[in-house]
Amino acid sequence: MNPLFGTLLFSLLLLLTLRIQELIEACSCAPAHPQQLICDSALVIRAKISSEKVVPANDDPLDTHKMIQYEIKQIKMFKGFEKLKDIQYVYTPFDSSLCGVKLEANNKKQYLLTGQILNDGKVLIHLCNYIEPWDDLTLSQKKSLNQRYQMGCGCKISTCYTVPCSISTPNECLWVDWLIERKLYGHQAKHYACIKRNDGTCSWYRGGPLPEKEFIDMSEP
Repeated sequence: MNPLFGTLLFSLLLLLTLRIQELIEACSCAPAHPQQLICDSALVIRAKISSEKVVPANDDPLDTHKMIQYEIKQIKMFKGFEKLKDIQYVYTPFDSSLCGVKLEANNKKQYLLTGQILNDGKVLIHLCNYIEPWDDLTLSQKKSLNQRYQMGCGCKISTCYTVPCSISTPNECLWVDWLIERKLYGHQAKHYACIKRNDGTCSWYRGGPLPEKEFIDMSEP
């Protein structure tokens, strides 16, 4: 083998190996409708980010992992009352490969934060949670945070990527944003909630007062 060719081949293999390693180590989150992310979270709050600092992940001096501690001012709690009353800090992994999330702290920006509560009482947030600047939420999304999303936590939201796409259970709603708009967080994610009816079936509902009759049938997009 030509020495130059061998060197080039080795370099390409090394780059490929490093790239594969990056992909393996990268944070990966399964697509989920905002309502599903709200239902799966232990805590949902509106908060202003006051400051941030890097802190040890735990008290073990041999553990080199770091966390970002965000100091927050809680404005409103939508979920988690029974576990925590007032939250002063939230934590996220420092490394993006561990799904750490970067929030703007300098301009005291407000966010919708969802996350989990650890055994020691700390609130953990990461990229797989539903975290959005408050001003980026639609009016329907803001209203749904009070009660509507949680009314549908017994429903199953399934993502449609291709046709045919149909429900498999009565309590299922089909999420068709990707199918129609080629993006996940499209019109349906921004304006609709999947709500359970009195008969146990689920269907999409949009805005206004709490649902009685105003549903849409999107079982066959």
